[in-house]
Amino acid sequence: MGSLYRTLASYEPLIYIALAIGAMFAFRRMWRAWREWRNSVYGLEREFALRRLGQATATAFLVLALLFAEFFIATFVAPALPASDILATPTLDLLLTPAGTLSPAESTQAALSPVTQEVPSGMSGCVPDEIMITSPQSGTDVSGTVQITGTASVPNFAFYKYEVARQGVQEWATISANREPRQNEELGEWNTASLTNGDYFLRLVITDNAGASLEPCVISVRVANQ
Repeated sequence: MGSLYRTLASYEPLIYIALAIGAMFAFRRMWRAWREWRNSVYGLEREFALRRLGQATATAFLVLALLFAEFFIATFVAPALPASDILATPTLDLLLTPAGTLSPAESTQAALSPVTQEVPSGMSGCVPDEIMITSPQSGTDVSGTVQITGTASVPNFAFYKYEVARQGVQEWATISANREPRQNEELGEWNTASLTNGDYFLRLVITDNAGASLEPCVISVRVANQ
């Protein structure tokens, strides 16, 4: 369910637009059905008009319910999802016999063509006075509950969120979010107790009023709980 909630929060503007269009059609249909019911003369005609009015009213209330559900999920549920659903890196079994070995020619070719992983190192995408994580500092060890401080303040600011991902894993888990800009002050807390010790990336993401996410500020930290 966590992935579904995050998807609904990510497409919040598009979902609002679709529901608004649906509400317009539903209310228009309800208005026309009410006018037909008011102007009808015969009993059977009034019955059919009343039935259409009831269907249109039910559709309108359904659209409104979906609208409030989307707002609740995007505002309260998705930002509160824990970061504990990040998959831990499996332990390497040194006694496991490999399924196969490379020939000398293949080994030489692999050595000449190394595969690199495109991940940020140190601090990336951070802009002073706009988007910045000042604490914890990049490259430091963290444990327990961590106070995250920094800046999240850009033109047309909508909200910010901070996320975590284990190094080598592409999926980011949202820790928390806030709709208030911050300037060199506390952004929130991060409870690292549920994570496996190791190297992680912590990033700050800002979304503007148009629904566009700016380049995130990413730092690297090491979780070292006892």
